[in-house]
Amino acid sequence: MATIGVIVCSQRSPRAGLQITNFVTDTIQEAFPSAALRLVDLVSWDLPLYNEPGIPSQITSIDEYTHETTKAWSREIASHAGFIFVTPQYNWGYPASVKNAIDYLFHEWKGKPAMIVSYGGHGGGKAAEQLQQVLQGVRMQPVEPLVALTFPDKEFTGRASRGEDLGLMEAQGKGLWKEKRQEIHAAFERLNELVNAEY
Repeated sequence: MATIGVIVCSQRSPRAGLQITNFVTDTIQEAFPSAALRLVDLVSWDLPLYNEPGIPSQITSIDEYTHETTKAWSREIASHAGFIFVTPQYNWGYPASVKNAIDYLFHEWKGKPAMIVSYGGHGGGKAAEQLQQVLQGVRMQPVEPLVALTFPDKEFTGRASRGEDLGLMEAQGKGLWKEKRQEIHAAFERLNELVNAEY
């Protein structure tokens, strides 16, 4: 079965990124229970600032990478048929660690569909738009809509910034991000269509 990598783009400590990513995956699984989603947490990879001598778009074989970390990252990304990026917004942009992770590779990303979910005090729409451009740059197929999860109030934002439990499963039952959950379903449906068209 074709798997979809769900990339946790935040590497902050503390962070809200993993909780929000789990919210996104749970939202997808409730509507698409057979979806094969696999977590790809950038914290676990801890990729150094790009340090390969070659230019990724000119590399055609995993053997051309110099470092074992890059080869492992290549295998990970190559193993998925599509991706969901769950990203915060920092100063109107997405985290540098995400750009670094993308820039390590080219052919492993090329042609694959991608969905973007951003989050933050203002929803992270600027970060999502920038990330969409970069994904197009590595010849991925970003799908619409871009989903922006806006934190409901300052108290919630403070808890998120401190990495505290946001109670997202309980809040979901109270209608948190109700319309956004529908957008997540719509974006994933399009992503899934593109993945299935390739397999």
